[in-house]
Amino acid sequence: MLKFTSPDGVLWGVQVDLPGSSNAMVIFRHPDGRSSRRDRYNWYISHGPEARSVTSRLSKDKVLAALDETALAQLFRRSMRVSQPDPLAAG
Repeated sequence: MLKFTSPDGVLWGVQVDLPGSSNAMVIFRHPDGRSSRRDRYNWYISHGPEARSVTSRLSKDKVLAALDETALAQLFRRSMRVSQPDPLAAG
């Protein structure tokens, strides 16, 4: 698993899931680990030759290898929460 340090100093784990022919979900796992509520995600978009073939699939390992610090920072900056805050815990 890759590691990424966000601007606020949190060390996130990085995983790739749901690879398609032209995209894959990049998941930023919060180090807390008690709940997925703090996890974040964004979509990696490939412009390689496999993106033009609907029968091909990106390799999770190749996507991870393509993610340098700059790409991770850009994906993290525009990432979204995996889930909404628990409304029952806000009481």
